[in-house]
Amino acid sequence: MGLILLFSMAFATTLSGALMPGPVLFATVRWSAQHGRAVGPLIVAGHAVVEAPLVVAFILGLGGVLSGRVFVGVVGLAGGAALLVMGGLMLGAAPGLSLPQRSAEQVGDAGLGAAKIIAAGALTSLSNPYFTLWWATVGLSLLAKAQPFGPPGYVVLYVGHVLADLAWYGAVSESVHRGRRLLSDRGYRRLVAGCAVLLIGLAALFAYQGWTFLFG
Repeated sequence: MGLILLFSMAFATTLSGALMPGPVLFATVRWSAQHGRAVGPLIVAGHAVVEAPLVVAFILGLGGVLSGRVFVGVVGLAGGAALLVMGGLMLGAAPGLSLPQRSAEQVGDAGLGAAKIIAAGALTSLSNPYFTLWWATVGLSLLAKAQPFGPPGYVVLYVGHVLADLAWYGAVSESVHRGRRLLSDRGYRRLVAGCAVLLIGLAALFAYQGWTFLFG
């Protein structure tokens, strides 16, 4: 696996997770109408503040374990199973999804500063059970795939992960700030369904690689 493929996997799996409604998405929509297009990137900054130490802790704590065949195989199968469940749930939910809307009149906290928005990004991330599940399964599997590349692999993985969050939440923030939809509900549903299919495909790849490491 090359660094480009690693980046693509990190970007695709992160984007698919970000698309689903949750605390971070609702926080982004809530404040973007009044506080502008900067809300999305600030929310992602708070999200990244929580994730960076977590990634470093995983790397330092699991160091040599990340390269072990048994570990790589087990987390590959676990990551594949998690992606399969997530993809299936996304595919089932897609027909009824719609992007949340908030108008400026509905939003309070007129004096909300950048630091508070960043803090909100961190807190909403921590309050989301999916966040822990993702890193305990898919995240660990991706870290194991990045391990053979050393520090450049971890950097590429993390950059791909953050850029996917930034792309989605930045687009949502821009859309709400302008007071119009850059993406229709139908388009949103198709995007979620497409990402769900992609996740199911990645689930098969992760599971196959995990099986190969364990029994190949």
